Amino acid sequence: MDAPIGTAPVPEHVSLSFPVEGMSCASCVGRVERALKALPGVRDVAVNLATHRASLVLDGGARPADAAAALAEAGYPVPETQSVIAVEGMTCASCVGRVERALAAVPGVSGASVNLVTGQAAIRHAEGLVATSDLVAAVEAAGYEARLLDDGPRIDPAARQEAEGRALRRDATAAALLSAPVVVLDMGGHLLPHLHGSSVTALVQAALATLVLAWPGRRFFLRGVPGLLRGHPDMNALVALGAGAAYLYSLISTLAPGLLPAGSAHLYFEASVLIITLILLGRTLEAGARGRTGQAIARLMDLAPKTARVVRDGTEVEVGLADLRIGDVVRVRPGERVAADGAVLSGTSHVDESMVTGEAVPVRKGPGDRMVGGTLNGRGSLDLRVDAVGAATVLAQIAAMVERAQGGKLPIQALVDHVTGRFVPAAIGIALATFLGWLVLAPAPALGPALVNAVAVLIIACPCAMGLATPTAIMVGTGRAASRGILFRDGAALQRLRDVRAVAFDKTGTLTEGRPRVTDIVPGPGLTEDAVLTLAAGLESRSEHPLAGAVVAAARARGLAIADPAHFEALDGFGVSGEVAGRSLALGAPRYLDRLGIPRDPDLTARAERLARAGKSPIHLALDGRHAALLAVADPVKAGARETVAALRAQGLVVAMVTGDDPHTAAGVATSLGIAEVAAGILPGGKVETVRAFRSAHGPVAFVGDGINDAPALAEADVGLAIGTGTDIAVESADVVLMSGDPQALAEALALSRAVMANIRQNLFWAFAYNAALIPVAAGLLVPFGGPALSPVLAAGAMAFSSVFVLGNALRLRRAGGLPAPAEQPALAPRAA
Repeated sequence: MDAPIGTAPVPEHVSLSFPVEGMSCASCVGRVERALKALPGVRDVAVNLATHRASLVLDGGARPADAAAALAEAGYPVPETQSVIAVEGMTCASCVGRVERALAAVPGVSGASVNLVTGQAAIRHAEGLVATSDLVAAVEAAGYEARLLDDGPRIDPAARQEAEGRALRRDATAAALLSAPVVVLDMGGHLLPHLHGSSVTALVQAALATLVLAWPGRRFFLRGVPGLLRGHPDMNALVALGAGAAYLYSLISTLAPGLLPAGSAHLYFEASVLIITLILLGRTLEAGARGRTGQAIARLMDLAPKTARVVRDGTEVEVGLADLRIGDVVRVRPGERVAADGAVLSGTSHVDESMVTGEAVPVRKGPGDRMVGGTLNGRGSLDLRVDAVGAATVLAQIAAMVERAQGGKLPIQALVDHVTGRFVPAAIGIALATFLGWLVLAPAPALGPALVNAVAVLIIACPCAMGLATPTAIMVGTGRAASRGILFRDGAALQRLRDVRAVAFDKTGTLTEGRPRVTDIVPGPGLTEDAVLTLAAGLESRSEHPLAGAVVAAARARGLAIADPAHFEALDGFGVSGEVAGRSLALGAPRYLDRLGIPRDPDLTARAERLARAGKSPIHLALDGRHAALLAVADPVKAGARETVAALRAQGLVVAMVTGDDPHTAAGVATSLGIAEVAAGILPGGKVETVRAFRSAHGPVAFVGDGINDAPALAEADVGLAIGTGTDIAVESADVVLMSGDPQALAEALALSRAVMANIRQNLFWAFAYNAALIPVAAGLLVPFGGPALSPVLAAGAMAFSSVFVLGNALRLRRAGGLPAPAEQPALAPRAA
């Protein structure tokens, strides 16, 4: 008796992404979403027509493979892929059969083939919905040992899209070649009277039309008719109904004209074949354009080299990227791309990191510096130790973030989905009303005109352009942003960024370099500069604050000995305290002295105020309970920061700076940057309240930061933007990541978000206006008033053009972005926020 078959449980809140076939319009998207939302355990669903992918978030205990069955039943199958596992313990053919049955019983598996000689099992299953752990568990439950061998020949999205394009080109070409004689014969019947009404001509047209519908046009019937029978028609159903109705009417007129009312036996074979041909042509152009919308991810992943040169026992060995392991030492020769993320062990070179940061200027790299896989090495040779491979590399994470953003939905898409979900049934209803209206109200014989107008309504009403309007713009826009070093974590951030009215910058590391240095040391009575610096550096050696590093670096530069502190204590937003060389120390802001009850020295306080007005950050030193000395630290302003502020102000945005510095220091930096609104002396926990205050005063707020203490403010802001050179927690809390660390990227991100949203508005206006304007014309409502009618052939051409127009308009975003030229701005005196 076979062992029971089980599958591994799904962890809580599992996220899945998988391709979906057969979607052609926004109503398909709505149908797929409803089918998935009906499954038990589904928390969230997102379906993207442009990428033909669906994303799911499942609760614990839900079975991902149920999604494949639900989508297949709805008429939108999940494409299959192949996995290969090694099976041990098989001895005969009955073992093979048992393993095959065990694998076939796993939900989502469509077939399994086990080879006794090689000990391998090849399993066909729904892509993205069957975990290899489930396959291994099924084999083990059947009494055999199993392990994952490899993921077999997977069809990547770009390859699948190319295959779809080839199939469409083939079908469009075949349809055009077969349709041409039909059109010639139909037109010839009018130009050459002896051909008009010929039964031979009609039979030839019928034969050719049958071939068009049965061969290149079969895709519409195979997908459209089942959906129609299930009561869920889509665009394919509209085309199948329109072309099929024209074809059947013409066939009856040819073979059994007596079944039709007198004078109604007309041929519309040319309409049926041209509908198929023009729509296939439109889909072919659409597939090519859609392929270009998704080129950003493909170009990113193509940057990774296929092999790496690993140094083992002093010898270079070339290995595949999949065989690279953490800790390997990789040698990168001049002109080569870096194989994986790591740290430089030896060698110096200049590396082109534009694929990550968008900055074209190569960056010098030497021992200890971080390297990112996929970047381009210059003229030097480098050895680096690998610390990330596969999905953990920066390149893979960027690609995943871009793909996630491209799969997201903007808030406006909910309205589009609601409308298009009811559009196809409404179109069928309008077509039926058109048919009946013409049949009843038009003068006899009215059957032919009734059919023609009803078919024209069916074809013109296909909502393809509506479904493509938003996702294609998001795909191109986020791809363009990624090429400029701007990563949107989700598509909705594009819309929110467009709506911001105020931008608040953290100062240190965002507007400044984040590499402060000690500029002044002011010792009190009985102390020397070296003595002050030695004591301060000893205490700061335990601190992680950016200014602490500057103090320690200054001491080391002078060759001073740095002692370890005792009883070290740090208080966020105030300072640090402890003992160094047996003496009690406190170091920090003046409010820290006040908190400790240490009186401020008037002379040192006055000197601190002068330094602060110069844009420097004073650090007060208390020694054995006495205000004893002063240090000043300056952090250079980033190149381009002033231009960024001017560009943002030119766009009508309120620009503010948030800092923990005292008001004098903050005012000095703000004045140099042209920032009018300053929130100074803000403790780390107060940044969230500051963001809320800005929102109350000005409207939606974007916050830009880079440090750990910026994470809450980034999450609180309407749009949080993290500097890519900042801490991981800041990056994870942000909606947008500026990989270059250049504040000018913010102005570019804002310009890009506005361009994308404008593009979406244009696309939606075109899609809705197109349908609103042409459906009445197709229905023939203008004919009684001497207006034009719309033939099914023109309707098919217009429908195809509509989708191609939307895609072409979205592709214009590949040239969008760029830093807006700032207008001349008056100098502003900073004011407290």
